[in-house]
Order: sequence, then C-alpha cells, then structure tokens
Amino acid sequence: MLPISDTYDTLRRDFRWQIPEKFNIGTAVSDAWAAREPERVCLQHFSPDGAHRSLTYGAFSVQSSAFAQGLLQQGVRPGDRVAILLPQSFETAIAHAAIYKLGGIALPLALLFGVEALEYRLRDAGAVAIVTNRFGHEKIAAIRQQLPDLKTVVLADGDGPDTISFAALAQTPAPNFVASDTTPDDPAMMIYTSGTTGPPKGALHGHRVLLGHIPGFQFHHAFLPQPGDRMWTPADWAWAGGLLNALLPSLLLGVPVVSSPGQKFDPHMAFRIIEEMDVRNAFIPPTALRLMKSVDNPRTHYKLKLRTIGSAGESLGRETWEQASAAFGVLVNEFYGQTECNIVLSSAANLGVLKPGSMGKAAPGHDVAIIDGEGRVLPVGAVGQVAVRRPDPVMFLGYWNNDAATAAKFIGDWMTTGDQGVRDEEGYITFFGRDDDVITSSGYRIGPGEIEDCLAGHPAVQLAAAIGKPDAVRTEIVKAYVVLRPGYAASEELAADIRDWVKTRLSMHEYPREIEFLDSLPLTTSGKVIRRILRDRAVAEG
Repeated sequence: MLPISDTYDTLRRDFRWQIPEKFNIGTAVSDAWAAREPERVCLQHFSPDGAHRSLTYGAFSVQSSAFAQGLLQQGVRPGDRVAILLPQSFETAIAHAAIYKLGGIALPLALLFGVEALEYRLRDAGAVAIVTNRFGHEKIAAIRQQLPDLKTVVLADGDGPDTISFAALAQTPAPNFVASDTTPDDPAMMIYTSGTTGPPKGALHGHRVLLGHIPGFQFHHAFLPQPGDRMWTPADWAWAGGLLNALLPSLLLGVPVVSSPGQKFDPHMAFRIIEEMDVRNAFIPPTALRLMKSVDNPRTHYKLKLRTIGSAGESLGRETWEQASAAFGVLVNEFYGQTECNIVLSSAANLGVLKPGSMGKAAPGHDVAIIDGEGRVLPVGAVGQVAVRRPDPVMFLGYWNNDAATAAKFIGDWMTTGDQGVRDEEGYITFFGRDDDVITSSGYRIGPGEIEDCLAGHPAVQLAAAIGKPDAVRTEIVKAYVVLRPGYAASEELAADIRDWVKTRLSMHEYPREIEFLDSLPLTTSGKVIRRILRDRAVAEG
C-alpha cells in the first residue's frame, strides 16, 4: 500500500516494499475480502438495456474456489497453463481467481485474435485448458487438431460438443478446497507481448506482480481507494493494461470494477457507461481518448463523476492530454510500463507531478533511468533507452521457453525496454520512440510520438501514425498515415493543410512530406499502432 503523503519526494524517500513470504493473487482478490465483507460488491456488469448486474466478494470467493476445484477434477494441475479467451465479464474474473488459487498459470487471450495468433500462443504455452465462449470456441474448434496439449474446453455461455459448462464447474462442491500455498515468485500468469517488433513472447509473471503494481496504481489514482471509488476501463482484460492497470489491483483494494460487453469501441457508449455506472476512476488508453474526442462537449450531454483518469499503452502527447483533460474535467495522469515491467513511471496531478507530454516520474519503489548501450546512465537531456533496475517486484520472471531473449532484455541489472526517452532536470521522462520507430532524416533523429501528437491536434484528424520512408537523399522522409474524423473528406488541399499545421508547430525537418489517408490504422489488441506494417507498406511503394 502507498502511504498517503503530501509530496512526491516524501513518498519516494519513505516507501519500502513489504512482500510477504507467501502470496496468492486468487485468494488476495477474493477470499480476503469475502472473509471480512462478504456482501461487498466487487464487480458490476453494464448492460446496454439497463439490466446491470452485480457480484459480491462472497459469491466471487465461493464460485472461484468451486471453479478451481472443478479444474482440478478435469486434470489441471499446479503449473499448468490455462487460457482465458473471454470479454470483460464475471466469468473472466472468476476464471482468473480460480487459476491462481489452484496454482496454475493464467494465459489471457484476446477474442480479437485470429486463429493463427491463437494457435501460436496456445501451442507455445502448451495450454492444457481454455475457458471461452461460443464465439471463441468456433476459432478453437478450427485449430484444435493442431493443439495436442489442449485437453479441456470450458464454455461460459452454454454447452457444445467436447466442452464443459462454466456454470457446472462454478457449482462444483468444494467444501474442503484449499488454495495453493504459493510464494510471490511462483508463476501466476503469462501475458504475450504485443508483437509490434517481432513474434510475440510469453512474459511470465509471479504472484508478486500484483503487489508490484499497487504503488504506481495508487499513485496515479490519487491514493485509491477513496469513498465511492469505482473503476472501469475499455481495455480488454486480456491485455496487461486491462488486467493489471484496472481489474486485479482494484479487486485487491476493494474497489468495485465495472465490466462492459465486448464490442467495437463506441465513444458515446463509453460516456454512457461512465455516467450510468457512476464510474469514479478509469484507465483509458490514448487511442480510446483520441476516439472519444469525436463527442463534442461531453459534459453537457453526460453527468460525469470521475475523480481520476490514468492513461498508458502508447504516448499520450500534449495535444491529446489537453483535449481529454478539458473534455472530462479531470487532469489525465499519463503513466508508463511494459508487459514485462508495468507502471514504473507515473504522473500524479494531486501531488503536482504532472508535465503534459511526459510519462511522469519514477513511481515509488521503482528505479528508472535513461541508459546507453553499455548500461551507463545518461545525463539530463540525452536521448537513450528507458531502463528499469532489478530486482523489482513488478518485473517479469522471464520469457517462456526463451532464455536467450530473457538474457538479451538486460544490460547488467538494467531491464531494457526498447523505448527511447529523455529525462529532464526535474526527473520527468518523455517518450521519444521505439528503437525501431525512430526516424533518421537528413541527419536528424526524429521520434514519431511528437509528430503524431501534433497531428492529433488538427481538427480533421482522429488518429495518425508517423513512420520513416526510405529516401535516397535524406535516408528517410517522414510519412504520415491519417484517419480522418467524421465529416471530413480526404483531399490534396487537406493534406497540404495538415502538413502546414505540423510545419508551423514543430519544425521544418519534422513535418510529414507525404500524407496518406486510411480508413483505419493497424492496431494491436491493446490499441498500439503497429508501425512495422506501415513501414513495410511504405517500403513496398518504392
């Protein structure tokens, strides 16, 4: 827990990790609260028809223990990988808690994945069971012959051939069930990296990962929990952001979490969820914030009671920060982390730790620096790689079956992130770009984030991505791919106006010499732009 303090410096100075010898995520997020306040609401599900539902910690505890017992009866053992292919739902949270309780390793997967992406992850992980719905089952059925380790398929919304009913397992008699006596370092979950720069890797985390998230989580949510706090995120709980920036830490701290049906992101529906469910705290990734700006003057149409908003997953940028903070009436706290080591940098407006355009300062308990290729800490103002010093409770145990990649992730005791950044004299770190995304043009090293942030400020632009396109004279030129807001049409005149917008706000060497309008950008399931695809497209153009 983060002690309440008036200043950042005091928090940094006084914070000490207190990791117990034994810790189990499943019991911590369900049984601990059930023993004290069984009727306390832990989950609320938003339904578009208004028939919202609630789940108490008491029911959460009983059903997750029953589900764990049911999995054991199906042959699942401690250390086995159990996949979860579900949208935000009570069943998803119950499955997570159950897997942790039995000592298994949860493997969250996004329903948006195609069959090839699912097959790769399930085969690589050697998953023995999967919890899904009928939509997910159709995909699994198509590849099940290629998954020799997969023995058990549990359906959350009915019955099907060669499947087991979720409801049946959640009602398994478990009067004598005892959760695994896990240590903080025992494996608990495996989350595959986004695959923005190569094949996805399974980042294996111990049970301590949840404890490691708490100080950063409380930091950007202004010492959550406070009376009336209630959390929601549009981020898929299969992503580290949705799972560890919202769901699990909120449940641990006794804050109700709002779930919402899986759907294509709808800005008006997002505002409706925040209003109807009395959401006080939200984790909203930058892409979602940019999409939500299509709703003009939202506070005139929706009654918002938000207290805190955190945002991460990609660079937020000053333009989006200003637009979102004005729209919500709450200063957005940007933070930073990776699947391998999350919430290590953070902002906290209530403590004055806020600089629009930066990712914040090192969160309490974490040592973050800008280093060079030899692991030397670079001075203020120098561009280098963002790195996190080990040991750190939030840091991954390693990549699944990939010792070489794990070793390559470190330079000495510094875990490298592959993200370029720069630290200022106040300790704020600003994102410059992924190692592979930095653009070299006429001798300048250009980070795409600043260009994309500037593009986002143009009234016609909804989403934008900047990449380096090979050029015989300049090495690379800046090319921008732009998705327009509704009501705007692509034209040469608009492209020229957008170029001038950037040219007059940044510099002559940073403006996009080429602009291409697209209907959509290639995104990971976590909402990050896959610039690799755009670079390949630009190269193919010649």
